[in-house]
Amino acid sequence: MYNYIKGKIDEANPAYAVIDCNGVGYLLETTLNTYSAIKDLDEVKLLVHEVIREDAHLLIGFFTAAERDMFRLLISVNGVGAATARIMLSSLTVEELTRAIVDQDVKRVQKVKGIGAKTAQRILLELRDKVDPFATASLTDGVGAAKSNKNSEEALSALVMLGFAKAASEKVVAKMAESAPEASVEELIKLALAHGI
Repeated sequence: MYNYIKGKIDEANPAYAVIDCNGVGYLLETTLNTYSAIKDLDEVKLLVHEVIREDAHLLIGFFTAAERDMFRLLISVNGVGAATARIMLSSLTVEELTRAIVDQDVKRVQKVKGIGAKTAQRILLELRDKVDPFATASLTDGVGAAKSNKNSEEALSALVMLGFAKAASEKVVAKMAESAPEASVEELIKLALAHGI
């Protein structure tokens, strides 16, 4: 099992990259988002997901752990294969897809080529409890986002202890954290209560 491949970029295009690792060229299929991140680099470390089929062994490369994690979530959904997951992650960023799942936005997911209404609904239904509603904040900017994420988690925990339903509280806190990323735990709780859970 491969975890990552690090080396010089021998070739890169929107569909795949060839990474020269000590004289061996590894062909890794990529998403458009990964291609955009690596196209101007000389060397790269791509995280790998290996797909073993009867007719082929494929390596799929990702620039970020978040993208690989989302890919793995997508292929865990019945009827969603590696090709469909790659198309989805080429059409939407991890942040956009996470937001669509958290908001149960069927129309957003259906805009992806090849995704019908039933598949979109299945993806949203099966992944709604598997994605972190605060992940969208942590994908946008390092330290400030990590602080915002921690504050959001603490605010959610406090609301649940106060007797509010977790699912409703998650949505409200996520919205408040998005609109006020610098808010403290107390401010998030106040905003959530004022918003009406």
